[in-house]
Amino acid sequence: MLNISKNPLNKRVDLSEYNSGKRVFNKSYYKYFNRFLTGFAIVGFIILFLPWTQNISGRGLVTSLTPEQRPQTIQSPIPGSIQKWYVREGQIVKKGDTIMQIAEIKSEYFDPNLVERTQQQRDAKEFSAKSYKEKVKAQEVRIGALTNERKLKLEQADNKLAQAKQKVKADSIDLVAARTNLRIAQIKYNRADSLFQDGFVARKNLEDATIKLQETQAKETSQEAKLLVSKTEVTNAKLEINRVKQEFADKISKARSEKFSAQSSQFSTEADVQKLENQVSNYELRRDMLYITAPYDGFINTAFRGGVGQTFKEGEELVGIIPENIDLAVETYVRPIDLPLIHPGEKVRIQFDGWPAIIFSGWPNVSYGTYGAEVVAVERFISSNGRFRILLKPDPDDHPWPNEIRAGSGAFTMALLEDVPIWFELWRQLNGFPPNYYQPEGTDSSKKAKK
Repeated sequence: MLNISKNPLNKRVDLSEYNSGKRVFNKSYYKYFNRFLTGFAIVGFIILFLPWTQNISGRGLVTSLTPEQRPQTIQSPIPGSIQKWYVREGQIVKKGDTIMQIAEIKSEYFDPNLVERTQQQRDAKEFSAKSYKEKVKAQEVRIGALTNERKLKLEQADNKLAQAKQKVKADSIDLVAARTNLRIAQIKYNRADSLFQDGFVARKNLEDATIKLQETQAKETSQEAKLLVSKTEVTNAKLEINRVKQEFADKISKARSEKFSAQSSQFSTEADVQKLENQVSNYELRRDMLYITAPYDGFINTAFRGGVGQTFKEGEELVGIIPENIDLAVETYVRPIDLPLIHPGEKVRIQFDGWPAIIFSGWPNVSYGTYGAEVVAVERFISSNGRFRILLKPDPDDHPWPNEIRAGSGAFTMALLEDVPIWFELWRQLNGFPPNYYQPEGTDSSKKAKK
C-alpha cells in the first residue's frame, strides 16, 4: 500500500486479529542465524582478551656458530701448476689429507736440491764466522801480551830514569866536593905564594901548591863533565819512556783495529748466516706447500681448477671444502625499528625450509614443526640489506634440530616478545605501532625504569 489516501485503513483496521495476520506478524525470521551471530560475537569478544605473544619475524640462513666451521675455499700461498689430484668432488677427507700436488713455475725454485745447496752455503758462512771469532780472540790475546810487555818496558825505563837521577845526584855531590877542594887548594896556593914572597918557604913548596891547585881544577872540570853526562842520561831515560809508550800505543792500536775489523767481518758473516737460515726455512716451507692438504675433516665440495698442468697465481681459489661436523646456527635479519627489542638470550622459534610446520605466530606453544633457538650475538653495524644481523644457536631446553639440516638452508624465524591481549595486538597493527619495548630482567635499564 502506498498510503496516499487521507483515510488509511491500517489505522482503522487491526490486521493482527486475523488468522493470516497472526501467522505473519508473530513469526521470528532467521532465528538460528541470529543465534549464531550472537554466539560468534560473544566468542569473538572473549577472544579479544586472550593472550597473544608478540613476535618479530625474519628470514635467515643456516650457518655455523664458529667461523672456523663455515664452508671455505682452499688457496695456495704460492703460484704453481697442478700436477696430480688425490681427491674427487663429494669425497670425505680427514685433516692433513693431501688434496693435490703442485709444481713450481718460477725459475729460481726449479733446482730440486735448492734446500741442500742453501744449507751448504749456510754451513760455509758459519765456518767463516767461527774463523773471524777465533781471529778476534787471537787479537785480544795479542793486545793483552802487548799491554803486559808495555808495562814491563815502562818499568825498565823508569828504573833507568831513577838510576840516572841517582847518578846526577851523586855527580852533583862530587862536583860540590871538587869545588870545595879547589877552594882549599886555592887558599893553600895563595898562602904558599905569600910565604915564598916573604922568603919563609922554599920554591919547592910553592911548586907543590901549584900542582895541587891544578889537579884540583882538573878534577872539578872532570866532575862537571860527569854531571852533564848524568843529566843527559836522565833526558835519554825520559825520551826512552816516551818512545816505549808511543811504540806500544801504535802496536796496541793496530791490534785493536784488526780486532774490530775481524769483529765487523764476524757480525757481517753472522748476518749472512741468519739470512741463509731464513732462506733455508722459507725453502723448506715452500717445498711443503707443494702439497695442498685439508685444514679439517670435511667434504670436498667444488674443484675450481680442473685437469692437470693448469697454472694459477698465489691466493686463487683451488677447491672448496665443507666441515664434516659443525655447530649449527642461524643468521637472520631484523629491521632497525625492532633492534632494541632483541637481546642475547632471547628465545626464538625457527621453521626450516623443507620441514612441514603449522605455525600460530601468536601462540608458539601450540605451533608444530618449529624448533627453539636462542640469540647469541647482535650485530652492531647495519648490513648491506638495511637490516641488522642476528646470530641464533639451538636452545638447549628445547628438542634438538634435525640432523639433515645443511649449511645454507633457508629458515623463517620468530623472536618471541611480550604477551599482550589480542585486542591490543590488533590495535597496534592497525595503527602501525612497534611491539612493546622492554628490557630483560636483571639489567640496569630495567631497574632504572622500575624506579
